This record gives sequence, C-alpha cells and structure tokens, in this order.
Amino acid sequence: MNTHKVEGKFDQVSGKIKQGVGEAVGNQKLANKGAAEQIKGAAKETWGNAKDTANVVREDERSRARAEGKDMKYRTENTANDMRDRATTSAHNMKSKINDKLDDIKREHRR
Repeated sequence: MNTHKVEGKFDQVSGKIKQGVGEAVGNQKLANKGAAEQIKGAAKETWGNAKDTANVVREDERSRARAEGKDMKYRTENTANDMRDRATTSAHNMKSKINDKLDDIKREHRR
C-alpha cells in the first residue's frame, strides 16, 4: 500500500468525522470542509490504486522480458551450436570428398 492510498483513506475518515460534527452542531462550513476532504481523500486513494496497478504491470512486463531474454539467449546459443556443428561437418565431408578424388587421381597416374 503506497502513501497516496493511506493518506486518501485517512482524509476520507477525517472528512467524514468533520462532516458529521459540522452537521451535528449546525456548522455548514465545517460540514462542507468535511465533504471536500472526503472527495480529496477518494481522489488520493484512487491515484494510489492507479500507481499500484502501474507498478504491478511494470513488474509483470519486466519479468516477462527477463524470461524472454533468457529464452532468447538459450535459443541463440543452441542455434550457434547447431551452425558450428553443421559447418565443421560440412568441412569434414568436403575434405573427405576432395581427398577421395585426389587419391583416385594418384591411383590413375601410378598405373
């Protein structure tokens, strides 16, 4: 709970008391001040709720981004490993094919 919500609730209670006392003793000015304080408190509390909601959304998005970043790193590393394996396998296959051809040529010329 943030300070705006706490202050808002306090202002609403305080305003309710002032309004009640003002109405009980016939003091319209005090009753009006109490009503205004309740409205102010409700606005503060609502602002506090909005801030809390924004914080929840922000934290959720940060968590999601972290998770996606970790997943992306994992996938990138796997892709890099796969590409290295393919490249080295291709190089070995090419070497074997070339060496086989060279051996064929040597055999033909030794006859």
